[in-house]
Amino acid sequence: MADITPLLVKELRAKTDAGMMDCKNALVECDGNIDEAAKYLREKGIAKAAKKADRAANEGIIATIVEGKDGLIYEINCETDFCSKGDKFRTLVAEVGAALKASSVCCLDNAGTATINGITIEQHIAERCAVIGENMKLSKFARYTLSTEGSIASYIHMGGKVGVLLEMSCENAQTAQATAFQTLCKDITLHIAASAPKSVDSSSLDAAFVAEEQDIAKAQLIEEGKPEALLAKILPGKLKALYKQSCLLDQEFVKNPAISVEQLVAQTGKDLGDKISVVSFKRFQLGQA
Repeated sequence: MADITPLLVKELRAKTDAGMMDCKNALVECDGNIDEAAKYLREKGIAKAAKKADRAANEGIIATIVEGKDGLIYEINCETDFCSKGDKFRTLVAEVGAALKASSVCCLDNAGTATINGITIEQHIAERCAVIGENMKLSKFARYTLSTEGSIASYIHMGGKVGVLLEMSCENAQTAQATAFQTLCKDITLHIAASAPKSVDSSSLDAAFVAEEQDIAKAQLIEEGKPEALLAKILPGKLKALYKQSCLLDQEFVKNPAISVEQLVAQTGKDLGDKISVVSFKRFQLGQA
């Protein structure tokens, strides 16, 4: 049997970040072979993670990375707020973000193909579950890559409880560099964080959501005793109110409710002599679908 020295245990711990006793037991199990012991701990960590997988993980951090015309937003969950504030969890968040940024993946469905130190993100998170002691997962991810002139902007609110990624377009390269355009992008991300719109405009609002809200409004009007003949005249007004509440461009701008976001964008475009458009946005709120 190999001599398991404190120095060997320390070396394995530095390599795997596992506990001292776990490292010692792994070295004993693998007869002092540090590479085999590291593999043993990895397999053991994944097994432990599988046992934790059913535990609720609703805390965590939303993070963004924006570099030039490429930007991403992602959410990693853990079980407790205490864990989310710890250095090990925050290191994991940074590692996952760097791996996603370095890859070409663009959505959660293919995020599993990104790797960290030769293993998938999912496997890496599973290993960290064993070290940190909580169930953790990458639950949301989106990426925007500009194909036109414009800007990708982001905003993180409440220390990572709410995150926004915004894609804005313009026609002239100099517009994207203008202070007024950058201010507009920042203001819209703040607005999205505060007002939680569901879509850019009415054309992109989920049809099932609109139909459900119309049915609810109709049922309420009937309950109030409104005659069927008047419903066709009243419902369009209800629909307009729904758009004002749910669509970004129709919403009152939070910093100046006298104008809509659409008017703000149009006025900035006029001032800069360019056509500016909101292309798309993502708003993540911690623990929500």
